[in-house]
Amino acid sequence: MMKKKSISASKASLVFFLCQMISALDVPLDLSQPPTITQQSPKDYIVDPRENIVIQCEAKGKPPPSFSWTRNGTHFDIDKDEQVTMKPNSGTLVINIMNGGKAEAYEGVYQCTARNERGAAISNNIVIRPSRSPLWTKEKLEPNQVREGDSLVLHCRPPVGLPPPIIFWMDNAFQRLPQSERVSQGLNGDLYFSNVQPEDTREDYICYARFNHTQTIQQKQPISVKVFSMDSLNDTIAANLSDTDIYGAKPVTERPPILLTPTGTTSNKVELRGNVLLLECIAAGLPTPVIRWIKEGGELPANRTFFENFKKTLKIIDVSEADSGNYKCIARNILGSTHHVISVTVKAAPYWITAPRNLVLSPGEDGTLICRANGNPKPSISWLANGVPIAIAPEDPSRKVDGDTIIFSAVQERSSAVYQCNASNEYGYLLANAFVNVLAEPPRILTPANKLYQVILDSPALIDCAYFGSPKPEIEWFKGVKGSILRGNEYVFHDNGTLEIPVAQKDSTGTYTCVARNELGKIQNEVQLEVKDPTMIIKQPEYKVIQRYGHVSFECIIKHDSTLIPTVIWLKDNDELPDDERFLVGKDNLTIMNVTDKDDGTYTCIVNTTLDSVSASAVLTVVARPNPPFDLELTGQLERSIELSWIPGDENNSPITSFVIEYEDGLHEPGVWHYQTEVPGSQTTVQLKLSPYVNYSFRVIAVNEIGRSQPSEPSEQYLTKSANPDENPSNVQGIGSEPDNLVITWESLKGFQSNGPGLQYKVSWRQKDVDDEWTSVVVANVSKYIVSGTPTFVPYEIKVQALNDLGYAPEPSEVIGHSGEDLPMVAPGNVQVHVINSTLAKVHWDPVPLKSVRGHLQGYKVYYWKVQSLSRRSKRHIEKKILTFRGNKTFGMLPGLEPYSSYKLNVRVVNGKGEGPASPDKVFKTPEGVPSSPSFLKITNPTLDSLTLEWGSPTHPNGVLISYILKFQPINNTHELGPLVEIRIPANESSLILKNLNYSTRYKFYFNAQTSVGSGSQITEEAVTIMDEVQPLYPRIRNVTTAAAETYANISWEYEGPDHANFYVEYGVAGSKEDWKKEIVNGSRSFFVLKGLTPGTAYKVRVGAEGLSGFRSSEDVFETGPAMASRQVDIATQGWFIGLMCAVALLILILLIVCFIRRNKGGKYPVKEKEDAHADPEIQPMKEDDGTFGEYSDAEDHKPLKKGSRTPSDRTVKKEDSDDSLVDYGEGVNGQFNEDGSFIGQYSGKKEKEPAEGNESSEAPSPVNAMNSFV
Repeated sequence: MMKKKSISASKASLVFFLCQMISALDVPLDLSQPPTITQQSPKDYIVDPRENIVIQCEAKGKPPPSFSWTRNGTHFDIDKDEQVTMKPNSGTLVINIMNGGKAEAYEGVYQCTARNERGAAISNNIVIRPSRSPLWTKEKLEPNQVREGDSLVLHCRPPVGLPPPIIFWMDNAFQRLPQSERVSQGLNGDLYFSNVQPEDTREDYICYARFNHTQTIQQKQPISVKVFSMDSLNDTIAANLSDTDIYGAKPVTERPPILLTPTGTTSNKVELRGNVLLLECIAAGLPTPVIRWIKEGGELPANRTFFENFKKTLKIIDVSEADSGNYKCIARNILGSTHHVISVTVKAAPYWITAPRNLVLSPGEDGTLICRANGNPKPSISWLANGVPIAIAPEDPSRKVDGDTIIFSAVQERSSAVYQCNASNEYGYLLANAFVNVLAEPPRILTPANKLYQVILDSPALIDCAYFGSPKPEIEWFKGVKGSILRGNEYVFHDNGTLEIPVAQKDSTGTYTCVARNELGKIQNEVQLEVKDPTMIIKQPEYKVIQRYGHVSFECIIKHDSTLIPTVIWLKDNDELPDDERFLVGKDNLTIMNVTDKDDGTYTCIVNTTLDSVSASAVLTVVARPNPPFDLELTGQLERSIELSWIPGDENNSPITSFVIEYEDGLHEPGVWHYQTEVPGSQTTVQLKLSPYVNYSFRVIAVNEIGRSQPSEPSEQYLTKSANPDENPSNVQGIGSEPDNLVITWESLKGFQSNGPGLQYKVSWRQKDVDDEWTSVVVANVSKYIVSGTPTFVPYEIKVQALNDLGYAPEPSEVIGHSGEDLPMVAPGNVQVHVINSTLAKVHWDPVPLKSVRGHLQGYKVYYWKVQSLSRRSKRHIEKKILTFRGNKTFGMLPGLEPYSSYKLNVRVVNGKGEGPASPDKVFKTPEGVPSSPSFLKITNPTLDSLTLEWGSPTHPNGVLISYILKFQPINNTHELGPLVEIRIPANESSLILKNLNYSTRYKFYFNAQTSVGSGSQITEEAVTIMDEVQPLYPRIRNVTTAAAETYANISWEYEGPDHANFYVEYGVAGSKEDWKKEIVNGSRSFFVLKGLTPGTAYKVRVGAEGLSGFRSSEDVFETGPAMASRQVDIATQGWFIGLMCAVALLILILLIVCFIRRNKGGKYPVKEKEDAHADPEIQPMKEDDGTFGEYSDAEDHKPLKKGSRTPSDRTVKKEDSDDSLVDYGEGVNGQFNEDGSFIGQYSGKKEKEPAEGNESSEAPSPVNAMNSFV
């Protein structure tokens, strides 16, 4: 869908130059020459009688010619008529009508003569006629009364004007009357009705005649037309006749075609060559006839044939003699056809074959004037000399007339004259002036010197050398100043001196010399030629399909010669772009915003330079959802079906794929539209099935690829008759809501399904497998009925039948329901547990008899809970977990158990009412498993050959620890690992001093715990021995301490080394293999706050100095506390905080001291008192000596803690240090597993302890809470 077009300016120049050949020897105006007429009025000159009459006559010559006029063949003395003047230095006449003159007085035939000493030229005969626009003659117009279906012609008969008027029909409101195949205007202005319809009745059929010359419109009196329909005519007749009379007009009958114009079967038509041929056929008939045209014995001329006025008019433009022949029009309808043959004869006014041309001769030369014309009939040729018939003109011995040729021999200067050739026949004449000018002149070149010619590569180059001389000079061309004469097939030499290079190449560039010579002299001229690269569109616009209101862009990227300046123009449908801000023209593209339907069309990018022009086009198709269908019609109405038809709306350039038909039930659901059916887009009628007792309306929606149209206007309504219901309620169910009832439910019929008024339901039931009779009840239009007093959970046969005022629906099908359920009566028996491994067990049970279930068996629930850990004492609280196994399953898997623990479980059966009693508790134990990784690993006190290792026991030992495994190996500067050393450590140890290590060496340690089952996951750490015992000169970071809260931690350290070190803190989740996260410390501070931490999470941390590779602190481990309502902080222990406070104003410092003193008087914290009150041995504070927590200190006991103790370094403890986490004190969640033991639900937990009231905390006391308060 893309077109590309390129027009070279050089090719256009070729046509121009070749046309110049005709006048190449025009005599320069500085030389003597006879007159030449350059401008004159048309032969048939119709003038406006209200304006001045201007008759043009312009001529050139040397000396300048004088002018004279004849009127109606005699001399017109303009000096004697004061209303007539002649323009200075011109022959143009101005007749003053606006100052009292009358145009009619100057009607006539005018001819102008231009004369000088070398001859006389004459103009055509100019016929002056004033235009006329006469009024309509008065006439009495009778009303036209016509029967429906008959033909009618309303005559216009406009007044005869000059020129003839343009005719059109309008009404009183100045609106054009609509025309169609049935009603149309003929070429003579009459209005033709092939057949009249009742809607043609009106009283204002008005014919208007517009006279363009006078710009006036004349109006005919209105014509009245009244059409009698058959129904109204019968009523009129019936009103005037008695019952015994036979009356009745014939109904409208269909008729075969007859021609209204032209009449008869044949006619003749004469048209002149070059004119427009108009042939017309208008026919009457019912149905309206269709017109078809053919040419007997030939084809209608292609590209020149057009059909107008609904094919009633055949139009052939630019006719020639070959268009003569018989043209047949055929009018046809379903009843027959008629035809008319028009015999067309094409005549021709004279037209030139060879018009005489000016002749310039030197004394003694010979020449000829040729005048040849053709026409039908063939024109006669006559010659005049200086406006006088050549037979009576002065004799000239050098000339001889031979028909259409004048031969000149050995001319002399006195032979100069103007000759006129007149070719005429009965349809017109031609008049041509041609002079013979006898001169003796040396050559002259008229083309400017050094003129620059520019052409496009591979196009013709035309280099001009306009010349004059008498006798006619010879022309030669040279390339370059001293080049050789140009000859050969690569050049074309024209008679007017032009040099043509048919295909210019880059090497054609250069200087070209033109030499003109005759016997009187020689002259030359140089011109320049440049060959440019062509302009090309390298990225053309492409065919686009866009939805309405979208944006679209066409590209037009060009390449051009660097010395040419291109201009880009965009056209739409070969016209300018609309003046709309939505059209954005960029450098290389055209963008259209918010595209509308009007933007559909062909867009052309035209690139112009001074030398060439290229263009490329692309089509834009705007698509949208279709317009809604219209003219919905209902036909073939039956009780249960109807036919719907419609007319599709505009598809908006996207084919309609389907139509959706919807209906509205105005009786039951007015305003609600329902889907009825869908048909293909090629279908415009559909047979619809209907239901009884529905007041239908239909609408149609068209669908294409873009979307759905708006719904059509609703059709007319159609009410179907009532009938018995066709169907019964659906989804009938019987489910008891109580142990002694049966609730019968169903889905009610929709309004249109009732098929009639008085919709009710007959509900029937009886106990299954019992010889009971059906019990029935008729209920109103509801959807539920409750049967009371039924046995518990027994099956019932149920059916629900619809009925209305006209009767019952067909017999319904039966469904099985059950009365209400009750809780199960017995528990599952023979519960057995098989422990598979340390975290998984399998449980078995015997099924409960179905009679004892007393309802629909839904499955079994297994309740299980951990009683205690076998490796340590646990708190006395129970977190019960539930697994549900669907259906009649009698076994299941218990996943997620804790190793080395004691568990209990029981099993319960479940029905729709709930759970039955629990089976006796079953106790089982899980075996040992591998432990978790040690809670921490810390390396301290580096010396020349030793390191101190400290660790914490695993959070989950999962059995009895038997030992720890330590592996370590050195790491060199290239991070290569040395030999691995393994040490087994007793389980009761918590620290170890490694000796005999290499000084100044980095070691990597791997540490894990071990039970009898195997080794647990390991924790890793790195450390470096020092270089010597002397205080190191290199930086050292030691004594890293942490103070953690829920979401942040304060990190502090001691630094030894050069000033201005830039520190950074690295941290990560303890035991994780993820990369360390790094935070830069601003300035040289020795503390930092880590923010955005996760509550209840163990972290590892270390501090390093930026730029000092290998110098980092050892790792420290801390744990953030759980989310808490409030927290007490002893600022006395925070050195960084006290230092910061020293910088605050004195008044604030005094207030803080007062607060500090008051706080120190608080005694022991409430958490300590609560711990004492509970006296739970599992949560008693531990002693420092064995690595456990010491006694909680109040504000008065500020004793320093021992080096190496985890409490002062971490300021926190791990929540894993207790068998039970904080979760043990929270709400549990329920859990369910499916039959294979996978998780399908939630855990449920029950507390055995109520949380004690604490100071500013609602949480139960725990070691973690206590330590968080302590910190």
